[in-house]
Amino acid sequence: MEASTKALCFMALLLSVAISTNGAGECPKSTPDNEAMKLAPCASAAQDANAAVSSSCCAQVKKLGRNPKCLCAVMLSNMAKMAGINPQIAIGIPKRCNLADRPVGYKCGAYTLP
Repeated sequence: MEASTKALCFMALLLSVAISTNGAGECPKSTPDNEAMKLAPCASAAQDANAAVSSSCCAQVKKLGRNPKCLCAVMLSNMAKMAGINPQIAIGIPKRCNLADRPVGYKCGAYTLP
């Protein structure tokens, strides 16, 4: 096997491991991608900072917000990316929902919960 072929295979293996372990363990009984599906009512609010945030969205965010690691993993999940979610906007949804017990200051990748 040529060195370039070995390198390509190694990179593919690393990528598949990274994808399969993305968010592993952050959401105890589920995966971030599965939890992201529950936030469907938040889709427009997570793409547009001026969009109204529905009560059903806020209810789901409140549930996920009890576990900031899971909430963060969901906002940065592959499913959220595929749905066109803007993490910079999505990170502000707990505040837009006026959740008093939101994890203010929690670091979520490059973002901080307001």
